[in-house]
Amino acid sequence: MNIVSVDSSNQYIYLNLAQAYEAEFSQIMQKKPDEHGRFGLDTEIGGVVSGYLLFINGIPAGHCAIAEETDGHFEVCDFYVVPYFRGRQTGQRFITKLFEDLGGRWEIKQVAGAEHAIHFWRKVINHYTRGHFTEDVFDDPKWGMVTRQRFDHQPSFTAHRERSRAALA
Repeated sequence: MNIVSVDSSNQYIYLNLAQAYEAEFSQIMQKKPDEHGRFGLDTEIGGVVSGYLLFINGIPAGHCAIAEETDGHFEVCDFYVVPYFRGRQTGQRFITKLFEDLGGRWEIKQVAGAEHAIHFWRKVINHYTRGHFTEDVFDDPKWGMVTRQRFDHQPSFTAHRERSRAALA
């Protein structure tokens, strides 16, 4: 597993994966492709939004867009793992690495109807924080009704995982 930041040399990979992400949510978001078969992106990389690519054995396996609205306060805007790589804790390992690397306060939102996403984020965040997160449902100005999880990164989260890994070795 290799995670790299999106820059001009690999942005085309991010944009290709973003099309798959948009297609996956097209029914929930009631979004159709344009006359060229491309979806408009809800989240553009740049400004306060950084992009990350996940590679497994050199193959693009996922992408993530993270906004840092204020210093140390992050929001996961887009998160996608190619279906081929799902079911192996790939997404959990991908986002956990980003949580650990960036630290700070986190917010993740899932739109109404995205039950698979809500289940994924609850499971991942509960595991990562050992249950120390809040969840609510609210009417977001951009997305409508969303389920939202929030937590503050704690160094003890990482230390606990490191101890667990060492015990398995």
